[in-house]
Amino acid sequence: MPLPLRNPDRHTYADYLGWPEDQRFELIEGVAYAMAPTPTRQHQRLVGELFRVIADALEGSGCEVNIAPFDVRLPEGDEADGDIDTLVQPDISVVCDPAKLDDRGCRGAPDWIVEVLSPATAGHDQVRKLSLYERHGVKEYWLVHPVDRVVIIYRLEAGAYGRPGVSELLGRSTCQVCSGAEVDWERVVKGLPDTPSTSRGIPPARPSQS
Repeated sequence: MPLPLRNPDRHTYADYLGWPEDQRFELIEGVAYAMAPTPTRQHQRLVGELFRVIADALEGSGCEVNIAPFDVRLPEGDEADGDIDTLVQPDISVVCDPAKLDDRGCRGAPDWIVEVLSPATAGHDQVRKLSLYERHGVKEYWLVHPVDRVVIIYRLEAGAYGRPGVSELLGRSTCQVCSGAEVDWERVVKGLPDTPSTSRGIPPARPSQS
């Protein structure tokens, strides 16, 4: 799990904009988390193929699909951009409300977020970001686990994530909030080795129960 920087100060988006461009960080409630080093080739291939499949599925829907690095600012209310203290870079973000999009990325919760787990970020994605996305109203959150070859799907129900669905990366999975877009897993995982290098060090899938 990424560790917070040793600097105890609370950071904001204004601070973030002044940091070196060759270093990636996420901000969660003012705490800066250093992102993992350059992802492995297999991780990037999996994310890239997911992006292509989702973009194809949503063509003509009015929803926009973005791949990391893409800044998602999550304000608590109507504070100015510079005062926002939470910013994340999901692997894939789908935004269906064009009013949330600007030249800097997205302000507000995407409708659908997909994260592909890697050893350095698995705990961050499965615990810290899960709680964050639920609180900010991300309607669907998918966690793709390359070790167990499963996808864990959380859907927002009455303001909270219900019991997650867990499916093998076989057949198709449907995003209920984005025009019923389907992900064809056979296309996504085609050509990946039986034990992807991205999987080493990732704990087995243990979806949280809500």
